Amino acid sequence: MGDLMHALPALSDACEQYPGIRFDWVVDEAFAEVPRWHPAVDHIYKSAHRRWKKNFWQSLTQGEFKAFRRGLNEKKYDVIIDAQNNVKSALISMLRQGNVHGMDSGSVAEQPAFLAYKYRHSIERQQHAISRQRELFARALNYPTPEAPINYGLRQDAFIKPAIDLPDNFVFLVHNASWTTKLWPEAHWHKLIEQLGDRKLDVVLPGGNQEELERAAKIAGAHNNAITIPRMSLSEIGGVISQAKGMVCCDTGLAHLGAMIGTPAVTLYGPTSHTLIGTSGQHQLQVHAQGKAFPCSPCYKRVCQFGEHRGNLMSACMQAFTPAQVLDALDSTLKQY
Repeated sequence: MGDLMHALPALSDACEQYPGIRFDWVVDEAFAEVPRWHPAVDHIYKSAHRRWKKNFWQSLTQGEFKAFRRGLNEKKYDVIIDAQNNVKSALISMLRQGNVHGMDSGSVAEQPAFLAYKYRHSIERQQHAISRQRELFARALNYPTPEAPINYGLRQDAFIKPAIDLPDNFVFLVHNASWTTKLWPEAHWHKLIEQLGDRKLDVVLPGGNQEELERAAKIAGAHNNAITIPRMSLSEIGGVISQAKGMVCCDTGLAHLGAMIGTPAVTLYGPTSHTLIGTSGQHQLQVHAQGKAFPCSPCYKRVCQFGEHRGNLMSACMQAFTPAQVLDALDSTLKQY
């Protein structure tokens, strides 16, 4: 999800250079809402990697995969760009007839994705993902790499006000993440919620999959100032985030959604890099573990490898962020809002 959001400023750049330019976008069906938030996007081709992988032969025999490939090749395009440059996106690029632009062997996110591209561009790896996308689009569409501030270019009606009652003054807590090493300990969430309650602030916790819904309910159930929200669309979650006073997040897609909207937020980075994939937007603050205390950060490991914590599913660096430290960071962010 974050990769899709990182591509939106590149579309805005192209619109500045070529007024009237239009895009069609291939996206996993789970995140098909994201491209619709940009006004330059017309058609969306929905892929289903997870279902196709799980039921490969069924997908082939029932024709879903064949229909997807046929639809992917029905229209003629002036330029085709693989914005993600990973193995999954490269496989989709290989299904599309025509010459695809992507990153070269020294630039791709995953090897050997570059083999799928006719036009291979050298893009500096040690820069933020948004900058890499902007540079790739500039190379593919033949204009100078923009230096202007990022512009996500969101539609004014991108987000939906959910049909639920929300507190008047609340902080949105993104407790979930795709890896356990990116999670913040539950005990720390409890302490933070208590401290926010002392300041007369309520908190709202989102769910996601069943495990995340259960964790949200468990955390919220211990506090009078905490509620959970039911599973809802990304556009509806965006509507909730737009009403929040602030956010505290693990490194996950909803943190980037908050950054796009501009809700003041603190995001915690332990095993991942805040400089390469951190939240980018107004009123965003990253608390990170890089330094002498944790020279292994960012390790991008799904199992901790640090000292006596080696082999743990939860990382030592994320456990080291104290509730007081996070609250101070949130205060700093809110003061700048």
